[in-house]
This record gives sequence, structure tokens and C-alpha cells, in this order.
Amino acid sequence: MSIKILPLKELSEVLTTARNGSDKKVVQCHGCFDLLHIGHIRHFTEAKSKGDILVVTVTPDKFVNKGPGRPAFKEHLRLEAIASLDCVDYVALNEWQTAEETIAVVKPDIYCKGPEYKNSNPDSNDYISREQRAVESVGGRMEFTEDLTFSSSTLINSYLPVFSDEVTSFLKNFKRKYSVADINQVIDSFSKLKVLVMGETIIDEYHYVSTMGKSMKEPILASKLLDEEKFAGGILAIANHVSSFTDNVDMLTFLGEKQPQESFVRSSLKETINPIFFTKKNSPTIVKRRFIEKELVQKLFEVYEFNDDLVSGRTEGKYLSWLEENLPKYDLVIVADYGHGMMTEKAIEKVCSLSKFLCVNAQGNAGNQGNNSISKYHGADCISLAQHELVLEFRNKHINAENMVRTIAEKMECPNVILTRGKYGTMCYRDGDLDSVPAIAPKIIDRVGAGDAVLSLVAMATCSGVPLDLCGFIGNAAGAEAVAIVGNKNSIEKIPYIKHMESLLK
Repeated sequence: MSIKILPLKELSEVLTTARNGSDKKVVQCHGCFDLLHIGHIRHFTEAKSKGDILVVTVTPDKFVNKGPGRPAFKEHLRLEAIASLDCVDYVALNEWQTAEETIAVVKPDIYCKGPEYKNSNPDSNDYISREQRAVESVGGRMEFTEDLTFSSSTLINSYLPVFSDEVTSFLKNFKRKYSVADINQVIDSFSKLKVLVMGETIIDEYHYVSTMGKSMKEPILASKLLDEEKFAGGILAIANHVSSFTDNVDMLTFLGEKQPQESFVRSSLKETINPIFFTKKNSPTIVKRRFIEKELVQKLFEVYEFNDDLVSGRTEGKYLSWLEENLPKYDLVIVADYGHGMMTEKAIEKVCSLSKFLCVNAQGNAGNQGNNSISKYHGADCISLAQHELVLEFRNKHINAENMVRTIAEKMECPNVILTRGKYGTMCYRDGDLDSVPAIAPKIIDRVGAGDAVLSLVAMATCSGVPLDLCGFIGNAAGAEAVAIVGNKNSIEKIPYIKHMESLLK
């Protein structure tokens, strides 16, 4: 490793010594620097000319938010490449998600950004403005270099593409039609929506094991337990996704009378979400316990802990009264029906008749045995489902996907249909028109929660009247982020999500 590459703590000590008794000025540059190019080199050279010691701090892999498949170069390679430049004195890996904490450690006299950041509003709360305030708090100032700029994302997309020719061609045509500003405006418009999300709470437990082989005495697979994780799934995940785009989110769900796990549920929700809990008698809060071969993230089997009886009696009465009184208050109602007893016939009738704009997914899973039909939601404004879920409606897997979409839309009198098709991307339907958007997920780790992520974003997009192809792109970008993580470990966050889409269009 180069002697220029130092841990932040050691770098701070070196800079303190260098400044002692001298008037040397420290200049800091910060970024991802995924593909080191001539624009970076000129930026560093000009930055060094403003002071005496040039420090470059680098975003670690885990905080690079340019979408799946990025960074293209791992952190140790990015550090090594920058350290090889004569104009750079020291390089350090950031320990935090933003540069603000690192600025407090380095205490630069000058903090340099490229010319593309020059027009940031210092009174706003974007990350450039926060960096500027952080620099000023340690007695430094922000300056901007003036040389030509390039984009690592543009170069990577052009010369190191992670997508197929089909996806590359689609993105090339798509960015001729929509600018980054157009997409930002659409995403920002979601903040105006008052949203109700409703469906079953599901707690996903992941038990990681190492398989040891067949048992000596019985024909079963023996495994060694290594680790465990617990995630907020089901409607909890959807509420968290949606709340990153609007602060006006209410969540209606049922917890079990037995083992309600309410403290875990509440702690898993973002602070802006308003939960409305009902209690399902003689039931636990639903837990889906998966056993996973850790090295390959390969699921071995799963165990459901649930009671899928329909909600009934006085509990259903209170639930229906709440729906009747409150549904008309929301601009958008998102229903995630996992088929475990919450969405009764009467509840479905209420949401279909009283919602201003209703977007629904009826999931097909092992717990509902394929008996959870989307056609129950006649008159919904939008349905979002996977192709295998739509096939259940027809009991015929050989029907053409386009014909299925048109038929179900006509049968349900539903103007918007979003059909996710795995590696084949998404088919979008609106009032007779069809459009297809290819899959943009270069890396798949775990498909659990991907459909919920797509539902969350396309619901807001269709409710906001977003054009059909842009709806598909917005949904696919959310799905790509969801399949790149284990389970519902992280929710879709607005700023990284926007940066992901920006990187795709460079």
C-alpha cells in the first residue's frame, strides 16, 4: 500500500504536525472517483495550486449510491489510483456516508469542488450546501476549479457498460426523451401526495447457515447456524419506501394478539409514518422464517408463523368503520394483499369504492396457495403484479403476456397495469397503450421485497399522471435497488434513488 494512503485518524495527526509552526494551507477534495480520468487529474492539479498539501478523501464502496453495479472499481483500487498522482499528497477512505464528518477531521483551509457544483444554493439543504457549511465551521472556505469536466458515470456507461445491448440502446433513447431535471421534477411531485398504505405486517427472519451435508442417520440436510437477521417486511417495507418521497404516510395493518412484536414494528418504521394498528385475535404477528446458505445467499426452505383465517366479527366491524370514515381523505391508497386474511370481501369493497386512487398488488405465495386473485379488486385504478401472479388469473401459462395484460385490464376496468417480468423487464399498460421497459438490474442478490419496491414507486407515479414509459423506468429502478440487497434490509431512499437514475442517464 502507498505511504500516501492513511487512515483518517493518522491523517489528522500528520496534518496537525505539518501545520505546526507553519502557514501551510491544506486543500481537500472529496468524492467517489470511480473511474479516474483526465477531468479528475485536472481537478486535483488545480486544487493543489490553491494550497500546499492536497488531501483527497474517497467515498467507501458501501456508501456509493449510484445504483447497482457501482462502484465499478472497489475502494482499494480507487485509493491506489489517486495515490499514484504526483499532485496528491495524501489519500484517505471516508468512514461516513457524507463528507461533513470527514471535513471536521481534515479541517481544510480550502475545500475544492468541480465547476458543475458552482450554482448550489448555500441556503438549501442539499449535500453541497451542507459541505460548505461544514467547511466554514472549521474556518475554511469552499472554492471551485474551472477546468473541463467529465463524468465517471458517462465514461463507465460508454466504455465499461454493465448492461446488455438492449438496455444500453433503451437508455440511450430514453435520455433523449427525458432529462435528469424532468425526472427530479416528477420525483419531487410525490411529496404532495397524502398516502395510505395497507396490508399485513410481515417480519422476515433470515437464519444464515453453512450446510454440512446429509445426516448420517436420516435423509435430511444438516446445517450449522451461523447468524441471524430480522427485517421489517410486508406493508412495513412499503411504508418505509413511500415515506422517503412524502411525509404524509399513514399505515394501516394488523398485528397478532399473540407475540405482537409491536416494539420491533414501531422501531422499524421511519419517524414520519403514522401507524394505525388493529389486533387479529388468536393470531401471531406474521413471521416468515427463511433458512439460507450464507456463502451463496441461497434459500434452503422457509417456515411461516401465521394464522390466515379471515378477520371477522367485531374486529372486522371496527376495521370497516375506520375505512369508511378515512379512505376518502387520501390522494392515494396502496394495498398490498398478501392473502393472509386481512383483506376480507367487505374490506375490498370499501377500498375499491371509496379510494380516490387505488393501486393494488395481490401476491401469490406459498401461504395462499395461488388463491389470492387480483380480479377481486374490480375498478382499481392501477394494479402492479408479477407475471406468475397474473398467470394465476388465467390458469394458462401459455397465454401471451400482452394478451393477458389487455384482458385483465378490460375485465377489471382498470386503466393502469404494471406487469413485472423478471429478466424481461416491465410491461406497462394505460388505457389501451402498451410500453415495455427492459430490466436494469445488473446484480441480483435476493428477490424478496422487489415487487413491493416496484409497487411503492409505480403507485405514486401512476397517481401523479407520469407518462407510461417513465412509470416503467421509475419502477424498474426501484426493483433494481431492491434485488441488490438481502431482503428488506434497506428501504428505497429518495436521494440515492435519484442519483441512481441520474447515473443511468449519463
